Amino acid sequence: MPTDVNTLGEFGLIEHLTRSFPIRQPSTLQGVGDDAAVIDNGPFCTVVSTDMLVEGIHFDLAYVPLRHLGYKAVVCNLSDIYAMNAFPKQITVSIAISNRFSVEALEELYEGIRAACEAYGVDLVGGDTASSPKGLTISITAIGQCEKELLAYRSGARPGDLICITGDLGAAYLGLQLLEREKRIWQEHPDVQPDLEDQKYVVGRQLKPEARRDMIETFRKIDLKPTAMIDISDGLASEIFHLCKQSNTGALVEESGVPIHPDTQLLALKFKLDPITCALNGGEDYELLFTIRPEDVDKVKFLPDIYIAGEILEAKDGIKLNTKGGNLHPLQAQGWVHF
Repeated sequence: MPTDVNTLGEFGLIEHLTRSFPIRQPSTLQGVGDDAAVIDNGPFCTVVSTDMLVEGIHFDLAYVPLRHLGYKAVVCNLSDIYAMNAFPKQITVSIAISNRFSVEALEELYEGIRAACEAYGVDLVGGDTASSPKGLTISITAIGQCEKELLAYRSGARPGDLICITGDLGAAYLGLQLLEREKRIWQEHPDVQPDLEDQKYVVGRQLKPEARRDMIETFRKIDLKPTAMIDISDGLASEIFHLCKQSNTGALVEESGVPIHPDTQLLALKFKLDPITCALNGGEDYELLFTIRPEDVDKVKFLPDIYIAGEILEAKDGIKLNTKGGNLHPLQAQGWVHF
């Protein structure tokens, strides 16, 4: 009987399909399993990551402008390059389109792509177009560069390292909930104008996120190399599990150390959602989760937009959340499910 891909999940499926592909080239330093692949090019390494966005799965054009979609498609790929402590240099863009998309619509999409290339200083160097029987699919490959000794993998965390988070979490998820609510109201009452309640911050975090190039630049300035790093695209809890699996460690996450924007907090409560649950499991924040050696704490503790949120433990200690009430719970990963 055929096996349903849902039984494996995204990462289980990738591992299942690629486990019989051995590394043959000595220049392949990192293959499947991190934010990006790493290719040895002498003193520098080439860092490559690719992502696919499918209409109806990853985005809804009922409320996502094509220009914003183009921008976001680039940003989510660049975030993977920054998560390796590298800088993106080029992208390729491939699209599959149905006949409902006009040239003008695609110009809007590419205007967003162009804006992202300009904002992050990357070049569009190639791609492909194809027909699709339904909807729009975008596949972007990002190519970056980093000095070999500065690369940060998911596998470098060690017990005693401190867990750090950039920015704030949960806003993109709340922005999505608000947009979905307004879509449902519009479907039932087409004459009613959408009311986004002036929630510019959370809606902006969903429709036009930014990647944390500034943090990678800061690391260079203060001479800090994270021991491990991953970008937060599927939810903080899920990324903690990925990092700990690759590093063969456990972790203790302090609820009080998880950064949440005041607008996110208030909107979560309005929607009768727990703000910390949104922050742990929401996804699409494109912030950075990284670990540092304890002796490097003075380099980051006074920096704006970096929060110390816990500690790496021995693998036998598990992955736990310490609540504000002082209760220890096993951390549950309930982030974005791709299948």
